[in-house]
Amino acid sequence: MIFARLNENESQGILAEGVKKAIEFAKNNDLASFEKGQHVIDGDDLFVNIVEYTTTDPENRFWEAHKDYLDVHVPISGTEQIDLNFLSNLEKGEYQKEGDFQPAQGEKNTSVIMQPGDFLVCYPEDAHRTAVAVNGKPETVKKAIFKVKID
Repeated sequence: MIFARLNENESQGILAEGVKKAIEFAKNNDLASFEKGQHVIDGDDLFVNIVEYTTTDPENRFWEAHKDYLDVHVPISGTEQIDLNFLSNLEKGEYQKEGDFQPAQGEKNTSVIMQPGDFLVCYPEDAHRTAVAVNGKPETVKKAIFKVKID
């Protein structure tokens, strides 16, 4: 997991090339103007899903991880909590190749509060539970989730 700010270029030197491309795209495009749905950037190697939802209690959300793609979460508007734990600490469900979805169950290890200007990179071992309301206060969030193909 990497949690950082979009404008902090010093830390971005360590990022994988596909993640760097996603961050540059986020910095150089008006993501707020993008419609909800999938937008192709570099074929199957890099695309972005624009989503919008209302945050809620953690009990109403689910854990997930991915094997084929890294997630790069970039909030556009609103604030959300993303709970995190290592996939190895959770009870895993059956991996669904279609959709690259690894369900899991268990408790969080830590959380990050995501606001516009932040980004979060989740690797295959990083299970995440998104759309959790900060301090129990539901909020509408619009977010870009870049999918970076793992070679």
